[in-house]
Amino acid sequence: MLPLSILDLAPVSEGSTPAIALQNARDLAQHAERWGYRRYWVAEHHNMAGIASAATSVVIGFVAANTSTIRVGAGGIMLPNHSPLVIAEQFGTLESLYPKRIDLGLGRAPGTDRQTMHALRVDPMASEHFPQDVLELQALLGPLQPGQTIQAVPGTGTNVPLWILGSSLFGARLAALLGLPYAFASHFAPDSLMQALELYRANFKPSAQLQKPYAMAGVNIIAAETDERAQHLFTSLQQRFADMVRGARGLLKPPIDDIEAYWSPAEKTQAQRMLKCSFAGSPATLRGHLQDFFAKTGVDELMVATAVYNHAARLQSYELLAEI
Repeated sequence: MLPLSILDLAPVSEGSTPAIALQNARDLAQHAERWGYRRYWVAEHHNMAGIASAATSVVIGFVAANTSTIRVGAGGIMLPNHSPLVIAEQFGTLESLYPKRIDLGLGRAPGTDRQTMHALRVDPMASEHFPQDVLELQALLGPLQPGQTIQAVPGTGTNVPLWILGSSLFGARLAALLGLPYAFASHFAPDSLMQALELYRANFKPSAQLQKPYAMAGVNIIAAETDERAQHLFTSLQQRFADMVRGARGLLKPPIDDIEAYWSPAEKTQAQRMLKCSFAGSPATLRGHLQDFFAKTGVDELMVATAVYNHAARLQSYELLAEI
């Protein structure tokens, strides 16, 4: 059976608040644990009114404290925004509190725009040092070496498993070189998915963490009792991507009856290209889509994002998907 995991951006819906979004995140993770999902990840995004997971390690701690067995982690931490030592301390602390349950996915994008990067005090060139920062972080989470003068406390010796995240070939090459699992962000940037997977598998070098390639793909999935109901719920995500094309990021909007009246032909074309790895339908319809996707990609795991305006409908979507 193909393992399923959850990427939760802790969406803030119109008429709601970040506090409610975070309570919903806890509720979703608790249900996901019972339904058999393998991981529950949240992602670092800044200055985005519709996403409540900016303080990613804090949210991970909150979710892990309210669950028992599901792995909880970052999908991901945008490493250029931080020093490796600080992230080693944060995730070493999480691993110490919730042993054998913490994942650390790493991205090299800032997770925001240039103006917000300035507010974060991030050097625009920081991403150029991403490979070196990953190695430094890996060493800080590994065993203490003779003569080592800087250590993460907690952190040293915790060996929190690292993942490389990406939406281009850069991350695939780095994950292969370092022998780390690789997660491709096809839920919003699917264009290079197949090429990245092929490159990763062909160049993979075994490591202490991983002996053979392990690839995960992000997909948007919305399940409902009927195709019509799922397509209606899907319009919230379609509106969000149309707004991204327009350069506007806001709260998650309620579904609408006619998405064609919302976007222009040009916006539709661009949004649909980004949503190429997105599936909405009844369980029977989704089963066929997912079988085709797995046959095409051969991924080892699916990371499922489900942006639905109504929390109860989002829970139902994930429950139906688990049953499939």
